[in-house]
Amino acid sequence: MPRYKLTIEYDGRPFCGWQLQPQVPTVQGFLQHAIKKFSGLDVVVEGAGRTDAGVHALGQVAHVDLSRQDTPYRVQRGLNFFLDECGISVVDVEEVDPTFHARFSAKRRQYVYRIINRRAPLAVEKGLAWQVPMLLDVEKMVKGASMLVGVHDFTSFRSINCQAPNPIRLLDRFDLEQNGPEITGIIESRAFLHNQVRIMMGTLKMIGEGRWTLKDLQNALEAKDRTQGGVTAPPHGLYFSKVFY
Repeated sequence: MPRYKLTIEYDGRPFCGWQLQPQVPTVQGFLQHAIKKFSGLDVVVEGAGRTDAGVHALGQVAHVDLSRQDTPYRVQRGLNFFLDECGISVVDVEEVDPTFHARFSAKRRQYVYRIINRRAPLAVEKGLAWQVPMLLDVEKMVKGASMLVGVHDFTSFRSINCQAPNPIRLLDRFDLEQNGPEITGIIESRAFLHNQVRIMMGTLKMIGEGRWTLKDLQNALEAKDRTQGGVTAPPHGLYFSKVFY
């Protein structure tokens, strides 16, 4: 059976996350329904990562096995026909070796988090970024982000419902870029803990507001206790942006 790698973008607002769940709309569910319409097959679409309800994607990657050979163009066109207007788009399709696995072959994942730092309400970007009205000290936030790069026990920066047995992660990159009122966090790691990016961004926002110091951040890391960590940023500012293979 030929295997196809799908690169997918989606608006996370209509969905209860990536993972298939009964009786609620999910990205995986819509994709599998589109594949059945296109190919007649009941298949499982394997994704590179699970996004929570309300989280968006610019470069989610998945793979699927089909029963017959087809051109990537026809697969892409067919899936997008059945995904029309649901908030999901297959932006690229590539036939890959049967050993390729969207999740287990991934070397690194990239997330982007968008803050718009202004008082005026968001019109165009509402639901697509986190609006923070209080002026943020981006220089201090950058210093805080650099403290999180490297190998750490991120217990203070993961959901209490996180099921990962090991809270230690290597954070390869955490950059903050400012363009006018927009502050963008670019975060890369082989694997993330549940809500890790959102809690780290929420914590940096507290530093930018002056509610936390860099010493508070260091204390939270050393505490290894979620109750000592910062707030969880809302999901609508988060984008699963890229997977490296």
